[in-house]
Amino acid sequence: MNHPQTITLAFTGASGMPYGIRLLEVLLQQGQQVYLLYSKVAQVVAQQEMNLALPSSAKEAEAFFNRRYQTPEGQLRVFGREEWFAPVASGSNPADAMVICPCTMGTLAAVAAGMSQNLIERAADVTLKENRPLIIVPREMPFSAIHLENMLKLARNGAVILPANPGFYHHPQTVQDLVDFVVARILDHLGVKHNLIARWGEQN
Repeated sequence: MNHPQTITLAFTGASGMPYGIRLLEVLLQQGQQVYLLYSKVAQVVAQQEMNLALPSSAKEAEAFFNRRYQTPEGQLRVFGREEWFAPVASGSNPADAMVICPCTMGTLAAVAAGMSQNLIERAADVTLKENRPLIIVPREMPFSAIHLENMLKLARNGAVILPANPGFYHHPQTVQDLVDFVVARILDHLGVKHNLIARWGEQN
């Protein structure tokens, strides 16, 4: 797609925050409009895995990421988990697509059950009912039968289940290369152009 999309990006408390942060960075670099949501546990994980202190205030978070990535004002909007008047809470103003990265098994289960108890779950519910792309990036192992049944339910309802499982055929040299592999696959499903990794059968 050549035109900018509006993409809802949610961080939850699963391990794998580098995937989510890198995805946010590339989406903003590519000029996409991003609605960012994240849970309190995601803040804990970001601190643990990346030594990254995510602000609790949506306004402070916008300012933080705008400084970090030098994005123009308005390209990124951050909403709190109980901000029910956010655009993503209603099917009358849905985003073009949504990604939950990383996604906990709890969030996955809640979305599969249509719980909508917070803005992340509600945004995913809206995305599904409006037939917009929903990409879920779980980072868990092993999967229990319950996890797999929830994934199957979501897949049958149109969601893309894209586990954070990097490949090795591109001969990664760094952890960043592994992160970029997964982020590249997410971007492919969003239709967002990138040059993070060489495609199969091509060389850099």
